[in-house]
Amino acid sequence: MAIRTDYQHADLRPLMTRMTGDEKHDSAATSTLDVLWVLYDQVLSVDPDRVDDPQRDRFLLSKGHGPMAYYAVLAAKGFLDPAELDRFGEFDSRLGFHPDRMLAPGVEIGSGSLGHGLPLALGVTLGLRARGLDRPRVVVLVGDAELDEGSNHEAIQVAGRWGLGRLTTVVIDNRSSSTGWPGGIADRFAREGWATRAVDGRDHTALHQALSATSTDRPLAVVAEVEPRGGNR
Repeated sequence: MAIRTDYQHADLRPLMTRMTGDEKHDSAATSTLDVLWVLYDQVLSVDPDRVDDPQRDRFLLSKGHGPMAYYAVLAAKGFLDPAELDRFGEFDSRLGFHPDRMLAPGVEIGSGSLGHGLPLALGVTLGLRARGLDRPRVVVLVGDAELDEGSNHEAIQVAGRWGLGRLTTVVIDNRSSSTGWPGGIADRFAREGWATRAVDGRDHTALHQALSATSTDRPLAVVAEVEPRGGNR
């Protein structure tokens, strides 16, 4: 059942401060904050009253080792009781240091072991198509360093060449990748047939425009550029 709230973007950081402990991963969480808010506030067709609706959009958090911003957004949008944030990571809490789809309402995958979200999103997209569900979008949020994992290369190739237009990958680029990409991250996706956008990851208008620029025959990659890892924003 939805928790009725009137929280706005300005309330997210105070909500995040309610979560304490040694596993907060502040930089990982805050790097995703604005993208998550724009997705849940303006883009995704999701609702806490219909978390199992087959026609809902699917959001997969691959960057799951810093879930505080995710939990804050879920609380702001009524999926979670904000009081649960105070028990982040505690025994018997639904809000673990990594999200658990079996515990937290609205969470689509268990994540935290980096590098698996994009391949999972590919599988979800193909599964929806096999079931004849062609309306839902599948949006996966990954970190730039995750793209070093080989399974991501395969998923990027398959999705582009099969024209999976209902799949969107959002890459949080805080320049934490150890190897980087010749030509940049967007170029890596574009070479495999993806539509691409690179935007300021703190600019809500630019994020909304980029995340809405979908097509029917090409997956979309949005590179959200934020301050380098360790920044204060």
